[in-house]
Amino acid sequence: MSPPPTPGEPVAVRLDLDLAFGRYTLALPRDGRRRLALGWFALGLTALAASGVLAVLLVLSRTPGLARLFPVTDFFLVALVAHVDLSVLVWFLAFAGVLWSLNSTPRALPVGWAALMLATLGTATIAAAPFAGGTPVMANYVPVIESRAFLGGLVLFGAGMTLLVARGLFASPLVGMRLDGAGALRFGLNGAIVATAVALLAFAWSYATVPTTLDGKAYYELLFWGGGHVVQFTWTLLVLVAWLLLADAIGARVPLSPRVAALLFGIGLAAVFATPVIYLAFDVTSVEHHRLQTWLMRFGGGLAIAPVAAAVILGLVARARTLRTRGPGARRDGDGPLQAALVTSIALFGIGGLIGFAIHGSNVKIPAHYHGCIVGVTVALMGVAYWLLPRFGFAPPPPRLATGQLYLYGGGQLMHISGLVWSGGYGVQRKVADGAVVARSLEQTLGMGMMGLGGLIAIVGGMLFIAAVIVAVVRRPRATAAAAPAA
Repeated sequence: MSPPPTPGEPVAVRLDLDLAFGRYTLALPRDGRRRLALGWFALGLTALAASGVLAVLLVLSRTPGLARLFPVTDFFLVALVAHVDLSVLVWFLAFAGVLWSLNSTPRALPVGWAALMLATLGTATIAAAPFAGGTPVMANYVPVIESRAFLGGLVLFGAGMTLLVARGLFASPLVGMRLDGAGALRFGLNGAIVATAVALLAFAWSYATVPTTLDGKAYYELLFWGGGHVVQFTWTLLVLVAWLLLADAIGARVPLSPRVAALLFGIGLAAVFATPVIYLAFDVTSVEHHRLQTWLMRFGGGLAIAPVAAAVILGLVARARTLRTRGPGARRDGDGPLQAALVTSIALFGIGGLIGFAIHGSNVKIPAHYHGCIVGVTVALMGVAYWLLPRFGFAPPPPRLATGQLYLYGGGQLMHISGLVWSGGYGVQRKVADGAVVARSLEQTLGMGMMGLGGLIAIVGGMLFIAAVIVAVVRRPRATAAAAPAA
């Protein structure tokens, strides 16, 4: 079902654009798949809320002056482990579970519910594990706490993801030969499932081959290196799908045909299949394995991003010109949050990517790079969450609150990233708490202060996202079925 034409827009022109470039939207099922998707939705929101609470303590532990009020080093590292795993690993994969469940056939629904149950138990255990003690290990991609509780929770969550992906491979709908915009989005979501399956294979392969005699940091770094790189392709495909979906939802006609979009999704996925070759050719402990996985992500993972982003930006520019000529009455209140999510996501993802080219050595420019990209994905998923709420039968989020939340969150993250880049330029090292440094220059302190302030602003923005969702749920219309549009 197409959204209503903009007032004054010729219907023939709108139909021509839809036929030329396709409608990038998805129809939602009304059976058990929707209830399963709601379960994943709740898990993702809970993980994001818990990570926000931990982020408050994490940012304070690196803010000059305030950091010395805490038992800094150990507290910072434990908070960082839990924050990263909940805000990235659990939040992203849970939201992937939302989209994969909606984009599935009704087959093997019990497997989907089993996956959700295991993932929920694993998430709860991961969140509680820091209070049981253990040694934090700051490995890339999946930091851990060396304790039975935390590692047990990670295994439970991994088992849930394995079942989720297995069902996705079995129950994903066929795209078909007559590809339209919805089919292109399905192709992108199916590609994300395949990328995650390869990532799980890489994790298992590394687990079987990494020497257990290595010390904790080296062991977990090698264990998660291969799969951690591959799962970045999943995040990339999800954000590209989200951009096209959000652009369509606000009426921006993206000048990208469904076949070209599917081709770009395929290009974004193709490099994933080199992973087994790297594992067969080089030992996981070798320098070659390490470098090839990095190059694979750097050069293969980014090929599809720029063309899709450029097409979406062109669609936004054309939409802005159309709205300007027709006046304020042409704007719809519900478009504000979705546009804010789209613009902020593209900006942060692009800035994070550009920072990656400026990295030299091991300093806080590295977290600035991945914070930009990761937060770009997070903001896009927040926008999709707002789009989904009325389709789940809830009220739309309050437009002003939701729009302001996204700009506040994105602006805070931009300040956070800027502070990290500034500090990195003056040599501040990554994964080091403020209290662990004996002395800092004025420039380093100002940069880290900017980072801390931006982080606190972003945390407020993140909590407002949870608040906006709660308001939408509380205001749920009585006639749920009538309030849940199919597309």
